[in-house]
Amino acid sequence: MSTAFLTCPLCEATCGLELTIRAEEIRVRGDREDVFSRGYVCPKGTSIGALHSDPDRLRRPLIKRDGVHVEVSWDEAFAEIEARLLPIVREQGADAVGVYFGNPTAHTLAGALYLRALLKAVGTKNVFSAGSVDQIPKVFSSAYLYGDPATIPVPDLDRTDHLLVLGGNPLVSNGSLMTAPDMRGRIAAIRERGTVVVVDPARTRTAEAATEHIAIRPGTDALLLLGMLHTIFAERLDDLRDAAPHVTGVDEVRRIAADYAPEIVAAHTGIDAETIKRLARELAAAERAAVYGRMGTTTQEFGTLTSWLVDVLNTVTGNLDRPGGIMFPLAAAGQPNSRPGRRKPFRHGRWTSRVTGLPEIMGEFPVATLADEIDTPGAGQVRALITMYGNPCVSAPNAGRVDAALAGLDFMVSLDVYLNETTRHADVVLPGPTPLERGHYDLLLYQYAVRNIARWSEPVFETPVPQEWVTMVRLTGVLLGLGPDADVAALDAAMAAQVAQLSGKSPAEGLTGPERLLDILLQAGPYGLTFAEVRAAEHGIDLGPLRPRLPGVLATASGKVDLAPAAITADLPRLAAMLAGPPAAGMVLIGRRHLRSNNSWMHNLAALNGGSNTCTVHIHPDDAHRLGLSTGDRAELTTRTGKVLAPVEVTDGIRPGVVSLPHGWGHDLPDTRTAIATARPGVNSNLLGDDERLDVPTGTAAVNGIPVRVAPA
Repeated sequence: MSTAFLTCPLCEATCGLELTIRAEEIRVRGDREDVFSRGYVCPKGTSIGALHSDPDRLRRPLIKRDGVHVEVSWDEAFAEIEARLLPIVREQGADAVGVYFGNPTAHTLAGALYLRALLKAVGTKNVFSAGSVDQIPKVFSSAYLYGDPATIPVPDLDRTDHLLVLGGNPLVSNGSLMTAPDMRGRIAAIRERGTVVVVDPARTRTAEAATEHIAIRPGTDALLLLGMLHTIFAERLDDLRDAAPHVTGVDEVRRIAADYAPEIVAAHTGIDAETIKRLARELAAAERAAVYGRMGTTTQEFGTLTSWLVDVLNTVTGNLDRPGGIMFPLAAAGQPNSRPGRRKPFRHGRWTSRVTGLPEIMGEFPVATLADEIDTPGAGQVRALITMYGNPCVSAPNAGRVDAALAGLDFMVSLDVYLNETTRHADVVLPGPTPLERGHYDLLLYQYAVRNIARWSEPVFETPVPQEWVTMVRLTGVLLGLGPDADVAALDAAMAAQVAQLSGKSPAEGLTGPERLLDILLQAGPYGLTFAEVRAAEHGIDLGPLRPRLPGVLATASGKVDLAPAAITADLPRLAAMLAGPPAAGMVLIGRRHLRSNNSWMHNLAALNGGSNTCTVHIHPDDAHRLGLSTGDRAELTTRTGKVLAPVEVTDGIRPGVVSLPHGWGHDLPDTRTAIATARPGVNSNLLGDDERLDVPTGTAAVNGIPVRVAPA
């Protein structure tokens, strides 16, 4: 019997796990000595042993021959990639190759460290990611407020007395752009100190644990926030406190909010004016308060405005960069805003998508236009696609169109551990190791942590599969024209030498791959740590609570927080036009998350795929009675893009006029190898997602608040 300690890489909480290994049995519990999670673990973490031994995981490369995927050697797989991908690049140009990477990429150190080099080798403008499904509006608004898309403040959960949550369900998501294990314990502690208010069309698990739940009409959060700002300014409750010298644009925000009195926005939000005023007064009166908005605020037609207004509200109530408010984490490695000296201010739209003219943001296009780029002939048409741990055939809006588009590609290569709804289209599939077969450090997620820590996880088992970084470097070599047998060690050493030169730090002798790069980044980080030091701390290193970082964290042209950037406020006329019309009528669709699920990539484990983790459509009793529906019936849901049939679950936990389907299901397509998921497929809610209903500043498709027709099947 042996024991191992590691960080769970299956969601954003980064909980510490203690594994007890006896023969073929792996037992998992929370690591009580972990400096961050202190023994907390969720069902996903306890399933990591099942994920490691899942018989459906790919362990050898696949090539599609005569429509059937067959196992081949690694040399055969890379020879196939060179033979079929490079001619497309030579004949049609680099933009003929698209790249899509999914959320699991952020949960691997290889994805964080080697993806940029791979994208540079491809040289294409057609880059897409899952970020444009769920978070780009927040990244965009933060980039223009603070100057850098990676500079996103998080609630200081452990010291706040008043938490206002909009469109977030952290007890289920375990955070999300807010790395925080044991959200139930943290929410309970805030309630003991003060107040937790949840604004959401559904009574989520977080809402049930809160002091108060307010059921808003989906897609109107920006109006609610402007109504609150109107009250704060009208009643002279605004006070920027210590942030005042570092903020510009307050007068412009005051002028904007003047047009959005609570009495004006009440009918559209479904929240009465007195409640809006009370929420504003209570927030302003709290000694330490934080406003947090997540998926419900970023996946709607006004995602950028809502994300912006969350931070505006935090700022004018004096809770920006203040203990107990929202603060900027200081990660030990790889955080751009921790480097000394001036950085270039953020800008977007350096190029636009070929077909729809949507703007580039951080070098990516919105996934809402991926199918356009594949389907539309002409110079720059995407004819080949590289995917990395992504499943856009399930997760992208108008998923049916994406699925059809992938079927028409000339070539596709996927880095993935499953033959799923997307990789079934791939001509070559390159598998990676299990989470227990690779070293791990949460380079990206620690940049959003509610407490500064550092922790390295050693691999628990040897792997029969090459590490992801090796596969990515080898693929980079092919794209650079170095052939399928490119010298991986030499390429990796050259990359490390470049990083070392830029940082002025030298890695320790004997390190290679991600460990070598991480050692350089840790040394160059604000704490001056080394990989050896972090590696030796089995339960992690506690680097302390969040602390004020203004103005050094900023990279705006003015050197101040730009509270009213034109790139964001230019979208206000569209919001005003909605407000000038009548409140929306008819049913709308929103998404739903479950603690035992993480998008589409945790559905093939028996321990997680059962119990309350069901794919049902939630509907309010009043709507069910009107439509003649009962629990267990099947309902037909129809939007502009598609139609699905789903079992009904009648519940008063959803607002009247709203129905909810969980995200990540729809495992009923042929030619996949996920037996457990296929046996309980559910329905794909993104077949209903509309790739033409966009958050205009970012091009992010609205997958919440979609008009839907509901009828008995």
